[in-house]
Amino acid sequence: MPSFDIVSEFERHEAQNAVDQANREVSTRFDFRGSDASYSLKDDVITMQGSGEFQLKQMLEILQSKLHRRGIDIACLDVGDSQPKGKMRTQPVTLRQGIDTDTAKKIVKLIKEQKMKVQAAIQGDKLRVTGKKRDDLQRVIALLKEQDFGLPLQFNNFRD
Repeated sequence: MPSFDIVSEFERHEAQNAVDQANREVSTRFDFRGSDASYSLKDDVITMQGSGEFQLKQMLEILQSKLHRRGIDIACLDVGDSQPKGKMRTQPVTLRQGIDTDTAKKIVKLIKEQKMKVQAAIQGDKLRVTGKKRDDLQRVIALLKEQDFGLPLQFNNFRD
């Protein structure tokens, strides 16, 4: 029976490359001269360190552009509040990976409401959709691409 998986993930190596590129840009930009602005990535959390709120906003824009160029959807970013740390301010940016159970239930409900001849099953942080016809599965993919669930979805492991 044909099937495919619905996942929400990103390439960790590409995220590290984007952080390195953002650090390089911050170190060479004129408006960041003399400040100790930097990015660090640890366990899916990018920590931005800058001298003020305005600088953190600029750093977030730089980070988003670098991530986008590296093929990481910026919808997976969860930007936290900035906290003072000595003379500097830090702001965590979490890279979300995996589909949480609430979103998975919404996706399954949406698929069932369409009354297509497919079954959707939640398997941890991903969903598996199976059906008898490949066309039904392709319609499900088209339907899900039209929707906005607040996180990027990828469709992989398509099997006939």
